[in-house]
Parts: sequence; structure tokens; C-alpha cells
Amino acid sequence: MDFKNKILGVFFFLTIIGLAPVSAQQVEISLLTCAPGADLYSAFGHSAIRVRERDTGRDLVFNYGTFDFDTPFFLVKFARRTLDYQLSITTYERFVRAYAAEERNMSEQVLALNPQQAQAMRDFLDINYLPDQRSYRYDFFFDNCATRIRDVLASILGEQLIWNDPQPVAEERTFRDLIDEYILSKVWADFGIDLALGAVIDVEASPYDAQFLPDYMAAAFARAEIQGDGPTRSLVKETRTILPFPPVATSGWGLFNPYLLLWLLAIIFGVMTYLGFKRKRLYIGMDIGLFGLLGVLGVVMFLLWFATDHVATKWNWNLLWAFPGHLILAKGLLAKSLKPWVRKYLLFALIMADAAVVFWILGWQSFHPSLVPLLLVIILRSNYLYYNVERMKAFAKK
Repeated sequence: MDFKNKILGVFFFLTIIGLAPVSAQQVEISLLTCAPGADLYSAFGHSAIRVRERDTGRDLVFNYGTFDFDTPFFLVKFARRTLDYQLSITTYERFVRAYAAEERNMSEQVLALNPQQAQAMRDFLDINYLPDQRSYRYDFFFDNCATRIRDVLASILGEQLIWNDPQPVAEERTFRDLIDEYILSKVWADFGIDLALGAVIDVEASPYDAQFLPDYMAAAFARAEIQGDGPTRSLVKETRTILPFPPVATSGWGLFNPYLLLWLLAIIFGVMTYLGFKRKRLYIGMDIGLFGLLGVLGVVMFLLWFATDHVATKWNWNLLWAFPGHLILAKGLLAKSLKPWVRKYLLFALIMADAAVVFWILGWQSFHPSLVPLLLVIILRSNYLYYNVERMKAFAKK
């Protein structure tokens, strides 16, 4: 009887082992890629992981792109990059319904993982969703909703994952070039991003680096292969269109855009400088407003560089023309008695603006094209005031 029980036990043990791979094969892992939306926060698209278990009916989407709006000091933490993003879970049906309401295209790439790899991916995501594991410090370029998925997959497959990146093209593309593809039609957003982000993003982005953008990561997945566990196979075994919406329409620039606004400003300053030269007047009130505004803008850029954890806001040479010290110049121009340092500072402002042009020409940082007339205004007015300082003193005494 004991012998029969042992035989029966071994039989059941072998049966369980034999069924385990069958159960694991019921797990299907997919990459979901959502098209860009109309709003700025959705302008670059989105990525998520779908985990479908045919045996249990579980069909969930793991999303690394969520955060808690109820976080204390939310706006401060968001600005300083101390706000943690989280891995969240929702049902596939609810996830699709949300993007269908926004009429955004969605595609699915089913991954050709073997049973053990699919099981490992599912286990990793389940563990990563634990309360003490799900939060992470978001970085738009290097640690976001797309790169997290890529890195999870890379940790599971290791050296078996071959990306097959394309050969470099003749014209290198920087991180700034890549994001410009998505926001050129959002002219004010493009303007603001170019002001806030520094020379850090004006470096060449490799095909691997470009995977911070969901579209580029989907293309990389389509090229990739799995090697070392049998015949080499494509990482993606099937591509499906979930929501076949056309690209979200983008609105035109309209009349109110930085190009028109700054060229209009340049024309006004040019005309007033010419009239001031003819009439021997300074119209110094314009300069107080100009340098005061530039100083405020410089304070914001300075804080983004030195008072936040954002990597992309470092080494921002927009500070050459929008310098916090311009606030002091504006105050100096307001004084009834002009101090000797005012003339020296005007020369400093002139040199700084010229340096910004040199930095731009040499490619050390790419500035927004609409800044051309503003730089001309700074050079014009600082030069005009510098060489008319005696007239300024006479004006101040009146």
C-alpha cells in the first residue's frame, strides 16, 4: 500500500510539473502604445503593459505614468522634481475606454516571450506593485512610463534581448529635436520648454535613448529579437490595432504667438530708439520694463537650474540674456540719481547678450528661434543706453 501511495504521489508531482508550463503559457504580455493627445501633458503619447491570463480571465494594464494629486505640496514637489510617480493597475477594458473617450489611437504589440519569461514578467510587475515598491522618481528623458517598461523587459531577458538599432544617420538628432517633433504645433509650449531646458538636452540621442518617447520605443520593440533560448525570434509576434482613431488634430499658431509678439516688440523698440536718438530722449521707462521682465524670467531659470532635481534644466544658457541681475539694473534705472555701476552693468548686459548669440552659433545650446528679435532688442538698448549715460544722468536730475 505504501509503495502504491508513493507511486501515486510521484504521478501527481510529475503531473503538476507538467501542467505548470501549460499554465504559464496562458499568460500573454503586450506593450500598449497610445498616440499623443491634444493637451501638453499627453503630447508625447503613453506606454503601458497589458497582462492577460487566459486561464484566470485576469486582463490588467500596468501603468507607470500615474501620480497622486492629493500629495501634500503637490505643485512645489512637481516643480522641484521631488514628486514620485507610481505604478498603478487598472482593467484593460477601463484603460481602453479612457483613451477611446479622448479619441486617441492605441496599438498593441504582443511579445514573443516563452512561458518562463512571461511568468517572470508577471511576477516582477506584481511585486513592483507592492506599496513599498510602486513609487519612483520620475524623469521625463531617462525614467518615465516608457523607459520603465523597457528596463523591466531588459531585466527579465538580459543578454537575450537584441535591440537591432538602426545605423546612425548623417544628421544627428538631439533630445531637443526629438521633443520638437511633438510640440512644434504647440508654439507656446515649445517656447516655454526651450526657455526652461538647458544645454543638457542638446546632445545626440541614440536610438536607445530615444525610447523615452512611446512611439520610438514601439518601433524599437518591432526591430528587437530574442536569442539564446531556441531559434532567434522577433520580440513582437503580433501587432494589433486596438483603437483606430486618426492622429489628433493640432490647432494653428494663431496671431498670438512668440514669433509675432517678439518681432512686434523689436519693431517698437527700434522705432522708439530711433525717435529717441533724433529727439535726444531716452524713453527709459521701456528699459525698466524690459530688464525687469528679463530679471524675473532669469530668477525662474536660476531656480530651475540650482533649486530643483531636474537634470534637463541644468546648464541653461538662456541665463546669458535673461539674467536675475537685470532686476537690479531695472531698480538702478528707476533711481533719481544714477550710480556709476549702472553704466558698467549695461556693458555687462551687452556682453552677455552677445555671448548668447555666440553660444547659439557654436551649437553649445539651441535657443528658440523667436528669441532673435529679443536678443537684438537687448543688444540695441544696452548699447544705446551705455553710450548715452551722460544724457541719462541729466535726465535723472530733472
